[in-house]
Amino acid sequence: MNANIARHLDLMAAAQPATPALKVPRGRTADGGIDYLVLDFAALRAEADAWCARLAGAGVARGDRVLVMVRPGLPLIASVFALFKLGAVPVVIDPGMGLRSVLSCVARSRPRVLVGIPLARVVSRVFRRAFASVEVRVPVSGSLTARLAAAGRPEFLAQAAPDELAAILFTSGSTGAPKGVRYAHGQFEAQVRLIRATYGIQPGEVDLPLLPIFALFNPALGMTSVIPEMDPRRPSTLDPAGVVRAIRQERVTNSFGSPTLWGRVAAHCLERGITLPTMRRVLCAGAPVPARLWEAARVILPNGTLHSPYGATEALPLASLAGGPPAGAPASAGACVGTPVSEIQLRIIPVMDGPVPGPGAPAGLPAGVVGEIIAAGPVVTASYDGLPEATAAAKIPDPAAPGGLWHRMGDCGHLDPEGRLWFCGRKAERVRTAGGTLHTEPCERVFAAHPRVGRCALVGLPGERAVLTAGVGPAGGEGGEGGGDGDGGEGGGVQEPALVVETGPAGPGDAGAFARELRALGAAQAHTASIRTFLFRPSFPVDVRHNAKIHRLALA
Repeated sequence: MNANIARHLDLMAAAQPATPALKVPRGRTADGGIDYLVLDFAALRAEADAWCARLAGAGVARGDRVLVMVRPGLPLIASVFALFKLGAVPVVIDPGMGLRSVLSCVARSRPRVLVGIPLARVVSRVFRRAFASVEVRVPVSGSLTARLAAAGRPEFLAQAAPDELAAILFTSGSTGAPKGVRYAHGQFEAQVRLIRATYGIQPGEVDLPLLPIFALFNPALGMTSVIPEMDPRRPSTLDPAGVVRAIRQERVTNSFGSPTLWGRVAAHCLERGITLPTMRRVLCAGAPVPARLWEAARVILPNGTLHSPYGATEALPLASLAGGPPAGAPASAGACVGTPVSEIQLRIIPVMDGPVPGPGAPAGLPAGVVGEIIAAGPVVTASYDGLPEATAAAKIPDPAAPGGLWHRMGDCGHLDPEGRLWFCGRKAERVRTAGGTLHTEPCERVFAAHPRVGRCALVGLPGERAVLTAGVGPAGGEGGEGGGDGDGGEGGGVQEPALVVETGPAGPGDAGAFARELRALGAAQAHTASIRTFLFRPSFPVDVRHNAKIHRLALA
């Protein structure tokens, strides 16, 4: 059987040729609505085949690594599916991660071809060293290319084995340098299968993807992709009114986005008494869903459910929670992220900072004991690209595991007696104090109960740092870029725990009084009583992909 993931586009074009596949905003209608360029599945397939002819004519061959630097929407979907069809390997890097990181990723991935907008092609000429491997540059515009295809063009669909390299997708680098993840066609196939089964997605549904790369799943799922009016490089500028307008106008049934973005949409709806009755589900990933968003979703989604999928670029989906955490759960438990999805095995092992000594994975810890989360199953990728040391640190070969290996998530958490997974924070961001280890999520949830706390972060400061007399630090400007290879922040030394609160431009007001209120909240819980230092910042450094993952190591 041909495992090429692009075959799903051909199947959907045959099964529902006249169903809209893609809607790209291009202006306003006379009555103020959004005017869309609409392609049905037959037209999208024709567009992808036209891209095949164009790329093959430019010299793109099977196995070529092709750096894709295009805008979300038609060029991204059509060019990537064309590359799959040709058996080439698209390399996808988030442009918002910063120029230095982008250049490093390009140099490591060694693409032979660049498919890019004019700015990307200019950058490739200016920064020649990073783009030294590029031999072919293919220009991209937002217009249709099907007219360029000759009549009677051949059908394109390369034969692909399940373990054949399909794409290289880069991690966000939230706790270290971004890494290229090697995806095989079989892993994409498993993702489509598990996403469809877990969430009951049906062909003909309408999706508004607030994470642009998620739109690449839609042709395989048979969903219409409504491209949102947003700048993917600056998700914090998202206009919630525009999201609501698109949902209502296009009768959207599904959306994938971070808790930060959907939190803004929910707040907009609550303030104006708006509900979204066409929505069947909202998938929120990238960070734990806060209690306020679970509560808001029950109001604004009268016919739908908020879901919290758990996973990572290296393995997704692994677990999922629908509707909210179990009632009465203490803050010390962390964030519930649900039960494992079909075909996935999860295990909690003792926390280790170095590679796991073999053979096989350590035995799982008892229910309720916090440790390191590892996962196995058909969506778990086998390696990073060109980073054998990182691969060795993150993977545990185990013949007894599904797929023959476990992936170390880099997260800490525990399983409860009912088999639900609870996320306690990134392993690299745990704070090791004289009194024991503190994990970010159980601690931050205590202080998030304060009505003036929108977002907060537990960080570890050097142990010899003098504790501020008032327990209040400066509310300075933005921190620099965090990073370094690997998890960062690992190593010896006792740390002083501190809680940093994001205040917004208005600042903390009476910082001393605010700190005392927070200290009282912490003192009421055994696991947060040792947090005595509170600092205030107008904003946090966060990942660009989700605008939700706080760069705690940079903040510290």
